[in-house]
Amino acid sequence: MSKAFDATARGLRTFASDVADGFFEITHNGFALVGLAMVFAVLALVARPDLRQTGEEQLMGWLQSRKPAPEATDLEPTAIVRTTAASPADLPKQQAAVAYWLSKKYRVAAEPLSVLVAEAYQLGSRTKLDPTLILAIMAVESSFNPFAQSQVGAQGLMQVMTRVHGDKYESAGGTLTAFDPVTNMRVGVKVLQECIARAGSLQGGLRYYVGAANLEDDGGYAAKVLAEHERLVQVANGRNPPTTATPVPRAQPIPITTPSKPQQASEPAADPQKLALLSDVS
Repeated sequence: MSKAFDATARGLRTFASDVADGFFEITHNGFALVGLAMVFAVLALVARPDLRQTGEEQLMGWLQSRKPAPEATDLEPTAIVRTTAASPADLPKQQAAVAYWLSKKYRVAAEPLSVLVAEAYQLGSRTKLDPTLILAIMAVESSFNPFAQSQVGAQGLMQVMTRVHGDKYESAGGTLTAFDPVTNMRVGVKVLQECIARAGSLQGGLRYYVGAANLEDDGGYAAKVLAEHERLVQVANGRNPPTTATPVPRAQPIPITTPSKPQQASEPAADPQKLALLSDVS
């Protein structure tokens, strides 16, 4: 009887061992087949870019089909068209450095500043004005707040007197475009060109721009612009001047800027031609 039990136990052990060996063999061979299939698939994708592209498209389609539907909102998918912003990484190295430096100093996002910097360089190329001078004027005038307005009606980034230079906005759609950053820049540069041409020099043109041509001094306006211009030139040339050289108050949602000289509001009455060139300082 014990022999029979021993024989049965040996038989069961042999059966279990054979099953385990078979399972291991099948698993081992299966993994080997999977590995070979992956190698062949990779080689095929490398040799056939069209197959890789087709596979990527199918995979992306499969993932998109399983993506949950976006939550319903009242936002417009075309809002990006109205957005004045761009990635600083898309700018040339020099312009990107200027955008980042201004962003740090004036606490303004680098993305909208990137658009302004790129536009300043384009305007500078067309008008032969230094783009860093254009940016320096915006810095002093509005601290890059496109909605800034002074007590005498100077508006936007470059604080152009909208009621005086309204004709310059007509082709853009009217005076409300003074609050479009790019349009305000273009009009402001036209006014600056006229001021420089009339004065015959950059410093004199800045005095005209701020409405202080007939005053004893301009309240330090030209000096501020030229100092900021010099710092921006340094940034564009690869240097990094401190951003705390001239403290600038943080822009408020609806700021009211103050002219440097109270007499500026009444000065054009004494010189009607100058009224056409007046642009107030922030």
